[in-house]
Amino acid sequence: MSLVEYEVQDRVAVITLNRPDQRNAQNAGLLKELDECFDRAVEEKEVRVIVLRGNGKHFSAGHDLSDEAQSGPPWDHMFDNVKEDGLLDMYKWELGHFFGYSRKWRDLPKPTIASVQGACVAAGLMLCWPCDLIIASEDARFGDPVIRMGIAGVEYQGHAWEFGARKAKELLFTAEFISAEEARQLGMVNRVVPREKLEEETLALANQIAQMHPHALMLAKRTINQTLDAQGQHQALQSAFDIHSLGHANAWITSGYPVMVGLEEMSQGNKALKSKKTE
Repeated sequence: MSLVEYEVQDRVAVITLNRPDQRNAQNAGLLKELDECFDRAVEEKEVRVIVLRGNGKHFSAGHDLSDEAQSGPPWDHMFDNVKEDGLLDMYKWELGHFFGYSRKWRDLPKPTIASVQGACVAAGLMLCWPCDLIIASEDARFGDPVIRMGIAGVEYQGHAWEFGARKAKELLFTAEFISAEEARQLGMVNRVVPREKLEEETLALANQIAQMHPHALMLAKRTINQTLDAQGQHQALQSAFDIHSLGHANAWITSGYPVMVGLEEMSQGNKALKSKKTE
């Protein structure tokens, strides 16, 4: 079974994360297939808009931190080489596959729309934030609780740009989640719709945009993205990634296994927050 599904509906490429039993958690294979699907959508001339969505109840639970995922490549190679190379292998992997992919997808020449339902946790943000527009269902929730793992935030740390500085600090300091509606009020989400209308509303917006001239769409996107970069976004994101890597270094020294440090605490904290929200 493919980890990522790809289809074209009229002039819209629909890319679907397809690990619903794992809440679309991201492993190396999924990221590779996802990048290939984005490349395909860019190359196919008839495609004017790209939609990213997830199968199942949740958009993405972030990185796959299961024992099975951490025991295979590239992680086993990194851990085997730690005495010789330190964190160099991990830094290079995350620079290319986490920060690098997100930055690449942010700058795709075609408009992209993330269609988000359920949980969008930590690295899930690194899938929707690079998209130009975000439509969320009413049950969607967003959060980056990796501070519980001794790390300042995910690899593509767009928090200040997406939420504003003070709200970004609050969300990182507390590891709390925000609702789709609050995310819309903060400017991170464009539209919030009922769960049963998420697909319909997303495709309607995509088809509306697909009526525009592709060259004009590309230029409009470049204009906005370059404005953000002129304000320092790209440099800030790169700096934040290096700070993220320092978190791994500290965790490595204290636990010897940086990816998993604090995982149980993070999991329990997330469950407690979810219970609190539903009371």
